[in-house]
Amino acid sequence: MSKLKRAQYDALLEPLQVQLANAARWLQHSGRRLVVVFEGRDTAGKGGVIQAIHEHINPRQCRVVALPKPSEREASQWYFQRYAAHLPAAGEIVLFDRSWYNRAGVEKVMGFASDAQVAAFLNATPAFEKQLIDDGILLFKYWLCCDQAKQEKRFADRRQDPLKGWKLSPIDLEARSRYRAYTDAREAMLKATHTAHAPWTLVDFNDQKLGRLTLIQDLLDRLPDTRIDAPDMTLPPLPGKPLREHYNVLQPIPTLKV
Repeated sequence: MSKLKRAQYDALLEPLQVQLANAARWLQHSGRRLVVVFEGRDTAGKGGVIQAIHEHINPRQCRVVALPKPSEREASQWYFQRYAAHLPAAGEIVLFDRSWYNRAGVEKVMGFASDAQVAAFLNATPAFEKQLIDDGILLFKYWLCCDQAKQEKRFADRRQDPLKGWKLSPIDLEARSRYRAYTDAREAMLKATHTAHAPWTLVDFNDQKLGRLTLIQDLLDRLPDTRIDAPDMTLPPLPGKPLREHYNVLQPIPTLKV
């Protein structure tokens, strides 16, 4: 359980979300493009921090990309092709909930990619990311760290919560027995792709609330310190009395008595 109470967390998160909204306004004004990659073990907390980031940003500007397994056609393409199709245009933000690094993680550990394919990926990725950065994209990569005991507890919580059942798949269950293999794959990935132009940032997400706050603050610190004031929206008075709608509405469900 988090050491932060919900009220404390909300009070700390709100000013960060205001800064995120300011950053989004700057991106839109400047035409810059932002890509943030979120990787980590199952249950680490990728979805929660992504939601906290995009919650108060225009969804037309900020998109979350969480791709399913590739189709037969996509599997025959250049590996990065289906990810490149989701890169941002001017002023946009793209948050990758898992990314091209699937090849170095789940695909390697679960045997969905050959050793040769994984080696080729690790060799090609620094050059691919250098091209993105040279083209002007702001690229940030985060790995969310989660201990095995914490992961086990979160798996159990998902299994017992009907609203979180969709988060638990057969692949997740199989991954439980391969914790060490995922560790080895992660270390190989970091060694090959932690570069000066696109470094990895590891964040402790054993406490998810604290992890979200830490990651968001780090992201804000890495963005250019440029503020664009919000436009002054003055609401002129209505020309007459407010109009009332006339329609047939669905009746509310009466309170159930037990």
